[in-house]
Amino acid sequence: MGYIYKTKGTCSSQIEVELDGNIVKDVKFTGGCNGNLQAIPKLVYGMTVDEVVSRISGISCNGRGTSCGDQLAKALTAAYEASRA
Repeated sequence: MGYIYKTKGTCSSQIEVELDGNIVKDVKFTGGCNGNLQAIPKLVYGMTVDEVVSRISGISCNGRGTSCGDQLAKALTAAYEASRA
């Protein structure tokens, strides 16, 4: 299931996620720090939504109160909830 999430408070503007049930199959960021945004999708591939959320939710970037990782946790949660509706 594909899902597009509009980010808030980060350099990236959106995150596209693809789930298979609760397993992360693909993540694509639009905008943001190129190196980090290439690494994050590779690190979370194959993990469950809950596992990703528990590891990266709440991370802050430069005092913004959020980060691309935190926004990914929100995106995965929203995508999973949408898939169950």
